[in-house]
Order: sequence, then structure tokens, then C-alpha cells
Amino acid sequence: MESIFIDGFISMSEALARIFIVIIIAGALVRKKIISDEHINGLSKITVIFFLPALVFSNTIENFNPESLPYWWLIPILGIVMSTVGFILASGIFAVDFKKQKNMIAVSSMQNAGYLVLPIGQVVYPEHFGEFALITFLFILGYNPLLWTLGKYLATSKVEQVKISYKDFITPPAIANVISLFIVLVDIQNIFPSFVIKSASLAGEAAVPVATFVLGATLGSVSLKMVPRFWDSARVLIVKYILLPLLTIFILWYFHINEINPILADFFVIQAAAAPAVGVILQVRTYGGNSERVSAMMLITYIVCIIALPFWISIWHVII
Repeated sequence: MESIFIDGFISMSEALARIFIVIIIAGALVRKKIISDEHINGLSKITVIFFLPALVFSNTIENFNPESLPYWWLIPILGIVMSTVGFILASGIFAVDFKKQKNMIAVSSMQNAGYLVLPIGQVVYPEHFGEFALITFLFILGYNPLLWTLGKYLATSKVEQVKISYKDFITPPAIANVISLFIVLVDIQNIFPSFVIKSASLAGEAAVPVATFVLGATLGSVSLKMVPRFWDSARVLIVKYILLPLLTIFILWYFHINEINPILADFFVIQAAAAPAVGVILQVRTYGGNSERVSAMMLITYIVCIIALPFWISIWHVII
């Protein structure tokens, strides 16, 4: 049992180490002003507009088989459920000063469902990355609208009016997800020549490394002028790295999800222990709010994630 824990911890730690090396380098380039905000915005834009949709489309067409994944429609729903549960837990922890802590609740409940999880999947599950990526995008299909409504409201709570537009939900990855799902469900994927799918797959291969660099560059541009109070930080970490992973593991164990689909079970453990969504920083930078406080808390949670995520995936593998 001890060896299972150690092996799992080392495996996930190595995956995170590879990712965080890229993040550290990207952050250093930003700190040295070699990479500017314009560069970050440009890379982020091309990732969202081109690389991620290509990855979504090619993975769905090549790897999505409704017969082998009959419960696929549950995954978007569970994406909503997980963040909703996180919000409820955080609201309970911050109930005493709820109005003052809305942005901390956003950090506690909105996880990095794509930019951090995808690179982990690529490193830890290279032979099953197509399936892992498909599950990720199905999850995001349900989770993303919640991030850009409830998450956006909480993160920018200092603003008197927070406008929510339907355009926040109509993103290129979401469109590629819906279109590719439709193509597979009506069974017309064979109309696409193989070179079209291979071209999309080639472009999609750039999504994960570029997204990882964008994540690092975004964190590297964070200001550390306002460090959150110890009690505020402790409450965020309790929700994100104790309560939510513990509850998720219990549910997975109770319903024997690992026996149905081991990759899916591991995926939910990773999501439950993932660091906060980069979208929270982007929301504050775009729509207003206490960016210094949110950014500093984000950095703290990403540092703790280096230990917390390997710990929980290792605990899960010991249990099963």
C-alpha cells in the first residue's frame, strides 16, 4: 500500500514538475519584460481561436464513440455539479463574511479545468490522452458557462454592475465541441478526408504546450503587493484541497466509478484537486475587482497544488 502511494505521488509530481518548469520559465520571461501583456494576450487568443478548437475537433472525431462512452452526457452535467458543490462548500466556510469574500469563493470553487488538467493528462496518460482530452472537453462544456456567470460575478464582485453577455459562452472551443459531437452522434464523420482530421490533429498538438506557457506567463504577471490574510488563505485551501477532493473521492469510491472507467475516475480526482481557473484572473483584469488580492491568492493555491494534487491522486490509487 505504501509503495502504491509513493509510486502515484512520484508519477504525478513528475508530471507537475514538467508543467511547472514551463510555467516558471514563462513567468520569468514576463518578470524580465521579455514577454509583454500583448504577447500573452496574442498567444492566449490564438490558443482559444485555433489550437484548442483543432484539438477538440480532432479528438472528438477520432476518439469519441458513444457506444463505448454511453454516459457521455453525464460528464457536462457533472462539470456543473462539481463547481456548484465547491461554491456551496466555500459559501459555508465564508458564511460569516460572505459579502467581503466573494472573490475568494470564486478562487475556491472554480478550478483550472483545461489549461492545467490537459498537460497533466498528456504526461500521465500518453497512451490514453485522446480519451482523457475528450472527457476534459465534455466536462468543460458544462463547466464553462458556470465559470463565466457565477464565477464572473463572484470574482468581480467589487464592480457595481457586472454585465454578462451570451458571447461569453459562444467560444471557438465550445463551438468545435458542439459541432464535433453532432457529427459523431449523427455518424457522418466519414465525410471528412483523413488529411483534414490529421491536419486538425497536427494543429491541436500545439494547444497543450502553448496553453501551459500562457498559464505560466499569466501567473508571472501577477502582482504580489497584497498578500491575503492567513485565515482567508486557510479557508480557500481547506475548500480547494481538503473538502472538495475528499468528497469527490468518497463519491467515486461509493459508486465504484474506477471499475467502470479508471481514466474517468482519475480525471475527477484531478479536477477536484486542481488549482483555480486562470479565467478568474482574466475576469478580474477585464471587468474589475480586487486584482492584487485575487492574484496573490492564485499564486498561493498554485504553489500548494504542487503537493496537494499528487497527494490526492496517490490516496485515490491506494483506496482502489
